[in-house]
Amino acid sequence: MRQAIDSPRGRQLYSQRIGTVEPVFANIRHNKRLTRLNHRGRAKVNTQWNLYCMVHNIEKLARTELGRKKDQ
Repeated sequence: MRQAIDSPRGRQLYSQRIGTVEPVFANIRHNKRLTRLNHRGRAKVNTQWNLYCMVHNIEKLARTELGRKKDQ
């Protein structure tokens, strides 16, 4: 793993992770306070995780102009 990350291509790919994946997990963990899942079983855990992801995406849409009716 260290060799893969220390290569020029590996550094470039790993640096993109900070801007794309990490903020989503940080938002869900710290702002939504999801530090542990409350249910047992794959179906229930997947449902809870999908709900948190849905809330995250809806908030992103609400911050942008998408979904808002523009006055003409």
